Amino acid sequence: MGIFGALTTSVAGLRSQSYALENISGNIANSQTTAFKRIDTSFLDLIPDTGTTAQLAGSVTAGSRETNSVQGSVQAASVATYMAINGDGFFAVQKPGSFTDNLPVFDGVDRYTRRGDFTLDKNGYLVNGAGYYLEGLPIDPTTGNVTGSVPKVLKFGNDFLPSQPTTAVTYRANLASYPLTTKHDTSSPGTELLNVADFTANPSVIGTPATPFANASKAGTAQNSKLTTPTAISTSTLLSGLSNTDSITSNFGIGDTITVNGTPITFTASGGTNDATHIPVDSTVGALLGKIDAITNNTTNPSTVSPSGVVTINTGLNNNVSITTNNASAFGALGFVGTVSATRTGGGTVGVGKVIGSDNQAFINESISGGAVTAYDVSGSPVSLQFRWAKMDSASLGAGHSDVWNMFYQVDPNAKGAATAWQNVGTNFTFQANGQMNPVVASVTLSNATVGGVSLGSPTINFGSGGLTQFADANGNAQVNQIAQDGFPAGQLQTVSISNNGRVVGNYSNGRNIDLAAITLATFNGTNYLKRDNGGAFEATDESGAALFGKGGTIVGSSLEGSNTDIAEEFTKLIVTQQAYSANTKVITTSNQMVQDLLNVLR
Repeated sequence: MGIFGALTTSVAGLRSQSYALENISGNIANSQTTAFKRIDTSFLDLIPDTGTTAQLAGSVTAGSRETNSVQGSVQAASVATYMAINGDGFFAVQKPGSFTDNLPVFDGVDRYTRRGDFTLDKNGYLVNGAGYYLEGLPIDPTTGNVTGSVPKVLKFGNDFLPSQPTTAVTYRANLASYPLTTKHDTSSPGTELLNVADFTANPSVIGTPATPFANASKAGTAQNSKLTTPTAISTSTLLSGLSNTDSITSNFGIGDTITVNGTPITFTASGGTNDATHIPVDSTVGALLGKIDAITNNTTNPSTVSPSGVVTINTGLNNNVSITTNNASAFGALGFVGTVSATRTGGGTVGVGKVIGSDNQAFINESISGGAVTAYDVSGSPVSLQFRWAKMDSASLGAGHSDVWNMFYQVDPNAKGAATAWQNVGTNFTFQANGQMNPVVASVTLSNATVGGVSLGSPTINFGSGGLTQFADANGNAQVNQIAQDGFPAGQLQTVSISNNGRVVGNYSNGRNIDLAAITLATFNGTNYLKRDNGGAFEATDESGAALFGKGGTIVGSSLEGSNTDIAEEFTKLIVTQQAYSANTKVITTSNQMVQDLLNVLR
C-alpha cells in the first residue's frame, strides 16, 4: 500500500466526511419539518486481505443509519384533523399519479408516513402537507361497525345522515316517597295518592278492579278545656260552659250552626231540641261527633278524640266530608280552622289505562312531573315525549297496602272530552320500604305510541335494575337523573375531526357526531429499512418486510409530531466532521510531501 495507499485512503476519508456533512446539512435543514426522521452517518472500515503481522487500518466508506423508529416530540395543534402517532407505526397513504376532471387518479402504490398535518380538501379527501392522501377503513354510520379489512383512500361527501326514529329511552329517577300533589294534605293519609273516584275513566292499568272505598281522616290540633288545671278535651267535654269547667274554651251559642255536607246542625238552648239536625249547647263533643257521623253515614270509622285532645273527623266508607261553621272561635276550640274536608280513597270504575281529556286537570292535580325528552318519528320529525308519575297506593295505609306507582306519557296536550290525554304505560311499579323496586321492572314498551298525532312506533323505556327508586324527597317530586333517547333527525356533514381513538368523526348539522372511518397504523419488522420518498413518506422494501396492521401505537388528535433532529447534536457532529475532513487533507498534504522527498532523491 505505502504512500499511495495513504493518499487513496485519505481521499476515501474526505468522501466519507463529505457524505456525513451532507446528512448533517439535510438534518439541520429539516429540523422544523413535520415528522422528519434524521439520517445519521455510519462509517465502515475496509480492510485489505493481508497477513496477521501486516494488517492495516484500512480505508473507509460511509453509509446511512436510519432513525425511523425514533419518535419526535408531539405538540398540540389547533386543527381538528391534524394527528400524531404516539409510539410505533405509520399512516397508510397514497399519492395521485395524475388528475382527471380535477379529481385524483391514484397510482395504487401504498406509502407510509408519520406526517399527520391532514386537512379536508374540496373533494372530501384528507390530504397532508406533502400531498399524500390518507387511507383507512370506512365505518357504517348506522351500525358503527368497520367495513372491510384492507385500508383504502378515504373520501367524505356532504351527504345527509338519515334520520333515526326513537326506539329506546334511557330513564333513571327517584320518586318522592310522599309526592306533594296539589291535593295532598299531610294530616289526611292517602290524599297524596291519585284518587280514581275523581275520574270519569279510571286511569289505572287496564283491567285493574275498582278500588274499594277507604276511610279518610282530618285531624285538628290538640286542645284543652276551661279547667284551671290544663286538661285535654275529651268526648265528654261540653260544647259551652262556665270558667273552670270541662267545656271547650270558646262556647257555641244558641242559633250557631255547623254545616256537614250541606246539612246544618243548629245549636239550641240548654235542654232544647236534640235530634239529627239540632243539638243543645250543653251537649258534649262526643254527641256532636256522633251527629256528624250520622249525617255522613259513617258507620265504620267513628270520629274520635284522642287522650291528648285531638279531634279526628273520619269519612267512613259511604261519603266524603266537608264541614263549615258560623262560629269560627268555637270551631277553633275543637282544633279546626276554616273548612274541614276529607275525601275517601278508592272508588271509580275498572281501570282503562288512560286519562281522558275531561279528567286532565284532575290528573295534573294528583300526579307529579316525570320529565320530558324530544323523540323522533321515522321521518325525523321531533315530538316532545312527556312523562308523569302518579302514586296509586301507599304502605302507610296499613295492612294490604303497598307503595305502588303508575307511569304515564302524554298523548295529546289538547285532548277534550273522551279523547285520550295521557296513556298509562301499563305496569305497576311497586317499591319496598328500602326504596327499591320489587319486583324489578327493567323496561316497558310503549306499544303503538302516538304523541300529538305523530306515531313513534313502539319505543322501549329502559330503567335498568336500579334506575327507579323511591326515597324521601323534601321537594316531593320526581328527581329525574337521566333521560335520553337514541333517535335523531337527518343531518348534513359539516366538519370532520380526529378522535384520540383513531377515528375520523363526522360532525353533522343535527348535532350528531358519527364515526366515519378508522385509521389503521402500519408497522414493519424492519422499520429502518424502509425506502425514503419525498414529503416524509416511505415505501416498503424486501428488507423492511410487508406492512403489518393492528399493532401500532396510539393516535393523538389535534396534534403533530415534530422532527427528531436535535440542533445541538447536529452542530456537534458538524464540528467533528469538519475536523475529520481537515485531518484527512493533512494526510494528503503529508503524503504529497513524502512523494516529493522521494522524487528529490533521484535528482
